Amino acid sequence: MTAEHSGHELVGAVVELDVGPVAHGGHCVARHEGQVVFVRHAIPGERVRARVTEQTTKYLRADAVEILDPSPHRVEPPCPYAGPGRCGGCDFQHVAIAEQRRLKAQVVTDTLRRIGRIDYDVVMESVPGDDGLGWRSRMRYAVSGGRPGMYQHRSHDLVPVDRCLLADPAGPRVLDRTWPDADAVQTVLSSAGESAVAAGEDDGGRVHEIVRDRRFRVDATGFWQVHPAAATTLVDAVLTALAPRPGETALDLYSGVGLFAAFLADAGCAVLAVESDAAAVRNARRNLHDLPAVTIEGGRVGRVLRSAVRQGLESVDLVVLDPPRTGAGPDVVRAIADLTPRRVAYVACDPAALARDLRVFLDGGYELSGLRAFDLFGMTHHIECVAVLNYGLDRSSR
Repeated sequence: MTAEHSGHELVGAVVELDVGPVAHGGHCVARHEGQVVFVRHAIPGERVRARVTEQTTKYLRADAVEILDPSPHRVEPPCPYAGPGRCGGCDFQHVAIAEQRRLKAQVVTDTLRRIGRIDYDVVMESVPGDDGLGWRSRMRYAVSGGRPGMYQHRSHDLVPVDRCLLADPAGPRVLDRTWPDADAVQTVLSSAGESAVAAGEDDGGRVHEIVRDRRFRVDATGFWQVHPAAATTLVDAVLTALAPRPGETALDLYSGVGLFAAFLADAGCAVLAVESDAAAVRNARRNLHDLPAVTIEGGRVGRVLRSAVRQGLESVDLVVLDPPRTGAGPDVVRAIADLTPRRVAYVACDPAALARDLRVFLDGGYELSGLRAFDLFGMTHHIECVAVLNYGLDRSSR
């Protein structure tokens, strides 16, 4: 620690740290005088000088501002806006892409063990040819004083940018103009070749996405995976995991605009799709109007499941659930387990929530038969997983 910051208050101090393991959230873990430090812009095994940016009674946050002993996996960030005090949108531009993926796999492995008490060695999969840049088909820029940009990490301080290297370069151009009446501007480039811009009160309308030759209508500001290959990748993973059979019954929970429900119905299943977002439900009804085997219910998943059970639903064969970042939660997981589906595919974007919910499934008699992790968010700490659960190995061939 530098002499001018030798007191109790450490924010702004520069400290020397030996960087330890990667942790979820885009940082690594180190210790300073026995206190945990979450360090950004570092790589496990490095020795760095880091400036403390936050201090609590339990931990510090810091940015590595000087690398004393660099990792062999360190590279020059391709974007001039990446680094301490700059854009907070990327976490790992200073790490070679192959090592990024190894570190993110380690995060999932460690989180499963720590929170779920699950031993599973995760391997990160990626889309062929994906170098971590140019993949975002949907972008959201903050606007201040009419100028669009990106926030600093854990801050509302805006960094004006003239280009984001994660954005698909064919997407709408919004950074070369001002937006005086907006506090944010969003862009979409769909897989159907449609583009949209939403700013201020403008919702940007709707676009269409194409997955396995099926078209899905999506609000421009609604949820859809931002990597152009993500939807197809996840559909393939879910269908492989569930192995649906004609005549089976299935639940598609947190069903959005009907992505998984469509392909389960195509496989011959009768599907109950449940989604709480009203706009997504409207789009799902349009997207699935040609599939009479799909029933769409709007409402919170837990409430709809309880209602279905009261109305006589006793069991289902298959379940796919794709909840928000907070996960499905123990109550919903138990409600699913009570229906004894032979197989469950859990699509998750947060390893901690996934680990918590998997433990509830395992305690309810399910077995984790597989888990695939996908790097669909290069240069960031985000991860998408598909976990597969069987209700006892003897039930998997029912």
